[in-house]
Amino acid sequence: MSIEQVAPAVERMREIFALQRQAFAEERYPSYETRRANLLALKALVLENAERIAAAISNDFGHRSEHETKMLDIFGLVSEINHAVRCLKRWMKPRKRGVGIWFKPARAAVLAQPLGVIGIAAPWNYPLYLTLGPLCGALAAGNRAMIKVASDSSHYGRLLAELLGKRFNQDLVAVIQPGAGVNDGFSRLPFDHLIFTGSPAVGRQIMRNCSENLTPVTLELGGKSPTVVAPGYPLKQAAESVLWGKCLNAGQTCVAPDYLFLPAGYEEQFLEHARAAVSRNYPQPLADNPDYTCMINARQLARVEALLADARDKGARVVALADVDGARRAGKLTPHLVFDVRDDMLIMQEEIFGPVLPVLAYRKLEDAISYINAHERPLALYLFDEDAGRVETVLRQTLSGGVSVNSVMLHVLQENLPFGGVGNSGLGHYHAEEGFQAFSKMRPVFYQAKFNGSFLLKPPYGRLTQGLLRLMLR
Repeated sequence: MSIEQVAPAVERMREIFALQRQAFAEERYPSYETRRANLLALKALVLENAERIAAAISNDFGHRSEHETKMLDIFGLVSEINHAVRCLKRWMKPRKRGVGIWFKPARAAVLAQPLGVIGIAAPWNYPLYLTLGPLCGALAAGNRAMIKVASDSSHYGRLLAELLGKRFNQDLVAVIQPGAGVNDGFSRLPFDHLIFTGSPAVGRQIMRNCSENLTPVTLELGGKSPTVVAPGYPLKQAAESVLWGKCLNAGQTCVAPDYLFLPAGYEEQFLEHARAAVSRNYPQPLADNPDYTCMINARQLARVEALLADARDKGARVVALADVDGARRAGKLTPHLVFDVRDDMLIMQEEIFGPVLPVLAYRKLEDAISYINAHERPLALYLFDEDAGRVETVLRQTLSGGVSVNSVMLHVLQENLPFGGVGNSGLGHYHAEEGFQAFSKMRPVFYQAKFNGSFLLKPPYGRLTQGLLRLMLR
């Protein structure tokens, strides 16, 4: 794209922002009925066009399982919209708060007020859920929104712009297509809140850009999410769950299990169960298996293959769980387990974002906990354990964005749980009521009563004031 072409694209983005800012100034507090209607229109848009959406996303991937799109992108979104519609009236109500005894009979409350214009910068891996999920929260809270789609989601991005354009005016919801100057310029707009999903490196740049306008941010950044199988937990059950999560969307999921801790001596048993799980889930060759998704592009495929090559060169044992060559010709990456890994291997230094799982062994569960705590705080942690007391110990001794116990990733699909990272894996939450609050100003209000004792706190101060202070400072 030339400089001459860039300027109009960036200028148009700024015009849309100004349009939405003006529209918000004219309607600062949309009614319950308006918000509910917007949410239901969003739901109808998705359900009426589910096949087109799945096809567009599959085109962007080269091939993406239609069932995975409907199960994760579409079901997750519809579930979230339904929950918001059910809870919206309660979320919008002022939250009464008590007042101190010295201020009675005054009243206090917290009002949830719309912020204004919300920026949504979305990734390519779950393009529907990670664009319209935040939009659901933004609309429920009474805001307007601009959505910037990822450059690797061109088919989906064009379809999204078409579908949203038919349902919503641009002064309410607008889609910004990628292009030179747009990515950086988007996060420099003076949004009232911006939510970004992507890598920690880009997240830091987004945060720097937003600091120019003191724009508050929600950052969903991923990282290396650990899985721990406790002593005595059935390995077959753990392998089936972990391999399901690792192969879903070909491992291109921010909360996918990134590495696995097993009790020492059980590596080979786990390998056999993992191989059997992949065979059961994908009985056809991966190359033409409609249930197995491609890597998004050749660059991502080569990146993960380079991680495998580096690990192999440094002494790791790399085990493919299915045919490699045929899958690769189809743009797919075969699931792999990697044993005997060390921290100097690249595969243990960055988020894998592919169907590759390093396996580590521990002698004591405390060793696994210490390893996790010595590294960046992850977006998710997975623990397989039937000992409730031990589960509580692990939860208290670690910190992550979220947790699933005896499963992987399912905490993200719970409509009544917030989703977000901590530290290097993110900042803030969305989903559920926490998402509504993230896109609202939770505004404290104090209502003074006609009868009040505030005059007792005014000068000139004397003996009465001294007596009151003695009582107040007890």
